Amino acid sequence: MAIVIKSPWELERMAETGRLHTEIFAELEPLIRPGVTTLELEQFVARAIKERGGVAPQMGYQGTYPFATCMSLNEVVVHGFPGKRPLKEGDVLKVDFAFTYQGFTTDMARTYAIGKVSPEAEKLIRVTEEAFWAGLEVMKAGNRTGDVAATVQQYVEGHGFWVVREMVGHGVGRSMHEDPQVPNFGKAGQGPKLRPGMTLAFEPMVTQFPAKVVILEDGWTASAGKGNLAAHYENTVAITEAGPRLLTGSPRSVAAR
Repeated sequence: MAIVIKSPWELERMAETGRLHTEIFAELEPLIRPGVTTLELEQFVARAIKERGGVAPQMGYQGTYPFATCMSLNEVVVHGFPGKRPLKEGDVLKVDFAFTYQGFTTDMARTYAIGKVSPEAEKLIRVTEEAFWAGLEVMKAGNRTGDVAATVQQYVEGHGFWVVREMVGHGVGRSMHEDPQVPNFGKAGQGPKLRPGMTLAFEPMVTQFPAKVVILEDGWTASAGKGNLAAHYENTVAITEAGPRLLTGSPRSVAAR
């Protein structure tokens, strides 16, 4: 599959999709608390997508994925099924879903601490997000995907955590998954060159300890192993002549740096 370069018009359509996508996350976040089930959160997102005239592209993906969202608890890295177990104090929840609007798709994920979590869990969530911002700084036209990957890996490993190898980021836009792959580990100077008009789902996935992620019996749930917490932070990013442009989420404030 060839890399799909988006026109300026297409980028603006994707920016509108991303704005609505970000809006859904903002409405969802106050609902994420102890006692709520991930199935209730799933139902909220599915309604919010429909109310905006959008489509949930994950629903029925590859003919088998049954939900609009991925709700991944604790050691589950990605692709966890929403369920009836209430969230409890100390849980770490990853919420990940794509959103399609008027033919364009964006992808976004966040990790949430449920109530008070351990200091190690707090650090894991923080470092995963910071790795995203470190990688974003090198997502410039002329650099390569390997430059981004090496930056993320160096940042994560420098803080004592592990970058997931089995899952990577990807192109997104006309389809939920496009070329190229965007790994979070690797060597600088390698991989496809970043070009204006590329739109990428950039998503550091990090675990506390080194692990081989395994797929559970449902064929989707990706686990790092019991007791090995995972975190995930994702936005859709456009490569432009002026630098990377966030199509989902909000620019990082100076105060957060």
